[in-house]
Amino acid sequence: MPASELSHRRQLLVLAICCMSLLIVSLDNTVLNVALPSMRRELDATFAGMQWTIDAYTLVLASLLMLAGSTADRIGRRRVFKTGLVLFTLGSILCSLAPNLESLVAFRMVQAVGGSMLNPVAMSIITNTFTEPRERARAIGAWGGVIGISMAAGPIVGGLLTETVGWRSIFWINVPVGLTALVLTWRYVPESRAPKPRRPDPVGQLLVIALLGSLTYAIIEAPAVGLAAVLPFAAIAVLALAGLLIYEPRRHEPLIDLRFFRSAPFSGATVIAISAFAALSGFLFLNTLYLQDVRGLSALQAGLYMLPMAALTFVCAPLSGRLVGSRGPRLPLIVAGSSMAACGLLFAAFEAETTTALLFTGYVLFGLGFGMVNAPITNTAVSGMPRSQAGVAAAVASTSRQTGATLGVAVIGSVLAAGTSAAAHTAGFVEASRPAWWIIMGCGLSVLVVGLATSGRWARGTARRTAERLETAKVRAPAASRS
Repeated sequence: MPASELSHRRQLLVLAICCMSLLIVSLDNTVLNVALPSMRRELDATFAGMQWTIDAYTLVLASLLMLAGSTADRIGRRRVFKTGLVLFTLGSILCSLAPNLESLVAFRMVQAVGGSMLNPVAMSIITNTFTEPRERARAIGAWGGVIGISMAAGPIVGGLLTETVGWRSIFWINVPVGLTALVLTWRYVPESRAPKPRRPDPVGQLLVIALLGSLTYAIIEAPAVGLAAVLPFAAIAVLALAGLLIYEPRRHEPLIDLRFFRSAPFSGATVIAISAFAALSGFLFLNTLYLQDVRGLSALQAGLYMLPMAALTFVCAPLSGRLVGSRGPRLPLIVAGSSMAACGLLFAAFEAETTTALLFTGYVLFGLGFGMVNAPITNTAVSGMPRSQAGVAAAVASTSRQTGATLGVAVIGSVLAAGTSAAAHTAGFVEASRPAWWIIMGCGLSVLVVGLATSGRWARGTARRTAERLETAKVRAPAASRS
């Protein structure tokens, strides 16, 4: 049965199944952050090692999301979605059995290969299931609300499991959810393919991997090995970026269609996604280490401390989706950027760590901001594009999120490592974290300024013209091939 002919109840069931996949992928990192100190002690990990347990996952996700999206369009979205659920569940089991840090990082990459087949494919399924704009906006709002659930549940679940069973148990929770989603997908999600799927772009894929991998390595390893040692990797990143900018426009069906970026809302959504998720990953990384290493809290207590932030994210994410559906993305983006910037300023300039009241105020501000930002990102990236391009646009938005998460941990972790010795996190942690909080404030300001600039009448006009050009090019291409 075509997705557009499903009953309303069946549509909601498909949405629920897709949200289950987002839950396990996003929950994985929020749970993991709380367990970092316990993992560091058991596996004798370095500061960089902690960064790699997170970034190995987000880096592979960011590198493969667009490939997974185009493959799903070509061979079937349900088929790729089911494969992703199997790989993610298997990777979770392997992570729980990892004997050392190197194995854990490798198994996290297996998880990420599966995860790359879930979120963009699920979003493509959603956009092709909910074809009416208002219904699609509400569905995307519910999708964004799942991130709020993962934020609310992640720190507490991770802290409870780490405290009572051990950090390895945090990966077990993915297994029943993954298997349930697999059975429901097989039973209820209809198969769908793009009418004219894009051809593979192996050169573009390799350039994306080279860009993200070398840049992340250079940032994470610079504090330990020095700038001179990572300069070759920085050079590889620059060359890979130049290669993408030169090579991709020459392809008829590129991995990254640079014409999308002529749409101001789409370009804005990309920048906002990178900024917001860099702030989120840096925020979680800083606070996990601060609460457990400096304040001496247990993993469970640390999770409870972050509950105000998680609760606000949980409440505001679906509210943001409704606001986007009824009034557009401008108001949620203003609230998001202002709140995240205020949080960063509170920690950077007023030492919010010094009192519990200020600490919780910062957490509330960040939860409010992040809860508001996710629905506008996806809706803005997808809504201005032709429906046939929705999957590709959603994959770029998802890639931007994971790229931001990767860079957030890499940059903020390296800034923190450069300011405090590996042997004594506690002594200078608060002072060393000050530059990191300024970076988070800058990310919030980026969300605010870019959101204002790309959500007005002029921006909507660029989106409309871009969609028209893409549709015209799509019509002309078959005619040119016949002639």
